[in-house]
Amino acid sequence: MKRLLILGGGTAGTMAANKLRAAHPREELAITVIDRDDDHHYQPGYLFLPFGSYTRDKIVQPRRRYLPHDVDLVLGEIDRVTVEDQKVLLTDGRDIAWDALIIATGVEPRPDLTPGADSPDVHHFYDLPSAVALRDAIRAFRGGRLVVHLTDMPIKCPVAPLEFLFLADGYFRDRRTRHKVDFTYVTPLDGAFTKPVASRELGSMFRDRDITLEADFAVERIDPEAKELVSYDDRRIPYDLLVSIPLNLGPQYIARSGLGDELNLVPCDQHTMRADAHPDIFVLGDGGTLPTSKAGSVAHFSLDVFMANWPHYLRGEPLPHSFDGHANCFIETGRRKGMLLDFNYGTQPYTGTFPLPVVGPMRLLGESRANHLAKLAFRWVYWTMLLKGRPLPFTTDMMLLGKNVEGDSAGLTLTQWARRRLPLVTSK
Repeated sequence: MKRLLILGGGTAGTMAANKLRAAHPREELAITVIDRDDDHHYQPGYLFLPFGSYTRDKIVQPRRRYLPHDVDLVLGEIDRVTVEDQKVLLTDGRDIAWDALIIATGVEPRPDLTPGADSPDVHHFYDLPSAVALRDAIRAFRGGRLVVHLTDMPIKCPVAPLEFLFLADGYFRDRRTRHKVDFTYVTPLDGAFTKPVASRELGSMFRDRDITLEADFAVERIDPEAKELVSYDDRRIPYDLLVSIPLNLGPQYIARSGLGDELNLVPCDQHTMRADAHPDIFVLGDGGTLPTSKAGSVAHFSLDVFMANWPHYLRGEPLPHSFDGHANCFIETGRRKGMLLDFNYGTQPYTGTFPLPVVGPMRLLGESRANHLAKLAFRWVYWTMLLKGRPLPFTTDMMLLGKNVEGDSAGLTLTQWARRRLPLVTSK
């Protein structure tokens, strides 16, 4: 019997536990999940809570409810991983041995790394208490300059700051008070997004909504007394309400274990998610160095590749299946509309339709009601299907079908996908 230890009972850890238990009975594979508490958070819900769309009961459920009954759940803080003797040490003195280890503890917001960012009147929505505090601040806001600020990458769900901005614009328009609010988006990037086509399309949405873009802004500190963002080149941006998205780092136990880089991310193979430090360690979810978005869709698609490789790993064979970095993200754009991004390591987000050419029904990098409804429906999909490891009608491989390709691409045509999934039988 092999002992598998999963660190983190969030999205990636819970999916892994369910899929692996479905593949192996307990007498073949003992699975233990470690997390600090029994609260599983639907993190995309943090974005909606400040606007009153969601409440805590829509976001938080017991972890135990979504794990198989014969998967052990251990509650406790992780102190460190000892690679040499293959154990995980908890802060209360317990130690748990492993034969295979999955690191799925993700990343967490660190406002303390930017001077002034941990002030009580500087807000973000990347954890539940902060989202609740921001909800109260928005309800009390009567007008002035609302600044949404991105400190730096990496962050979970890189489009979320833009979503918040668009939702806030729609929120005040619905209340007929938009004329009282000046919106400014401040970013260290040279545009609204990291990729040129998406940055172009999102930039036009800024102009349509009368949102000011302040690009190439490297923050040095936040001055809560003067209510200003201050850059290293002494640019100053005043605010009345500040939503400052902090840098996201991996947990401190990764640093104590000697497993991480300067951001406490675990270096791993970008195609197999196998950690560089040890052949029996894999990194799933947001905690690795995959050069793609830290998002739930990446956890889902990469886990499919991990599961395809798992039997080969058990036999000590090379891992033949390769993750292409596929991610798709729905962006709420306010007033019951949304847009969709679909991309991978070699293909940036393009305009077009998804999943079918012309008919869609979803638009890529374009606003539609269908995109908004799909975003709202995802919460049900998350709790009832995704976490439990049930099959979803999405291909792990990124398809070029329906995309208006404007540059290099690394996706699959329909013919290539069919050949990969349904190999043709040829006669000798």
